[in-house]
Amino acid sequence: MLRPRDPQAHKKCFGHALLYAGSMGMAGAAVLSAKACMRSGAGLLTVCSPLYNNAILQTTVPEAMTITPKEVSLTDFSTSRFNAIGAGPGLGYGEDRARLLAILTKSAKLPMVLDADALNIIAKNPEMMEYLPQTTILTPHVGELARLTGTSFSNRTDIVTKALELALKHNVTVIVKGAPTVTVSPDGKLFINTTGNAGMATAGSGDVLTGIVLAMITQSYSGTEASRIATYIHGLAGDIAARKFSQTAMTSADITDCLPEAWLKMTMEL
Repeated sequence: MLRPRDPQAHKKCFGHALLYAGSMGMAGAAVLSAKACMRSGAGLLTVCSPLYNNAILQTTVPEAMTITPKEVSLTDFSTSRFNAIGAGPGLGYGEDRARLLAILTKSAKLPMVLDADALNIIAKNPEMMEYLPQTTILTPHVGELARLTGTSFSNRTDIVTKALELALKHNVTVIVKGAPTVTVSPDGKLFINTTGNAGMATAGSGDVLTGIVLAMITQSYSGTEASRIATYIHGLAGDIAARKFSQTAMTSADITDCLPEAWLKMTMEL
């Protein structure tokens, strides 16, 4: 499933990702997601975030370019340079965020991964579900899934059943984050991830996963392929971080920092 990289390739061969993330006091979510995207093989990355986050992003993720939400709202996606979009980490909620997310879902028609506040915006504006691009990946935790489906859950079976209904109804891939994380494909197949640990139950872990998924769809993996690879490598990096720092002390930044070792281990097993 994981393809070897062409030794003759250049950066544009591995795609250009657009990440819509970050708000006042939440630049860290954008940083974690952006770093994970760059650590997972994307050729180019542009982060769309308010101008007040620009200095933080440019100093912490120098490989990434930045753009403001206003500039993105004026983009003609039929001729844009982007290959995939990620939205949600640290985004916050407001009418301006909802408007831009609506533009992205309706106009871009690019592979897309939606997480965190992007899912909460969609839960409040369910008509957006009807405009999602063909390759869309939703990455809810249980609370976000409950808001998306308008239901509550009494057990793990109910959770997976609702995720399956959501995937089939809207032709999307759903990653239900938890222990274990489960990927539900648009054709109703379930994939249970075998990596990861309780130390990953920490702020920012989902932002890291979103960045990895974004990198995969930017490199033209299908929604299901991207989700399976991303959840596995995310958990593997988490396992490496736990061995180095303990489940108690590890942070989401440690997961990102352990991605190179995780990718090395995974590619050596090809």
